[in-house]
Amino acid sequence: MSFLDQLQSVVSQVDGALACSIMGFDGIAVETHQVANAGDLDLASAWVEFASILTQLKTAAEQLRAGVISEVSINTDKVTAVMRPVSPEYFLVLALRPDGNFGKGRYALRIAAPKVRAEL
Repeated sequence: MSFLDQLQSVVSQVDGALACSIMGFDGIAVETHQVANAGDLDLASAWVEFASILTQLKTAAEQLRAGVISEVSINTDKVTAVMRPVSPEYFLVLALRPDGNFGKGRYALRIAAPKVRAEL
């Protein structure tokens, strides 16, 4: 299954999903699937900023010997982003409307992560 197929599967499973991407920790998107009605959100720019935040959190967790980060979410009044690392270089990020199914989004990323990791 291609990266795009994996991302489309995640978005189609989750009520309120706006987009899903495979991102490098360097802020470069490998692949993205975005629904047509994502509104005026500039998700591509958000992903770059979120990659930076996730990198900082990853470093902090390592320095504090807190273990490996398994998931991070950022909730704003316009979008909820759920990020899940899939390898030392890449992570999945899912954007949801604030009223989207957050739990289902977390589950869909958890299921997709090993499949994406296998393709990397």
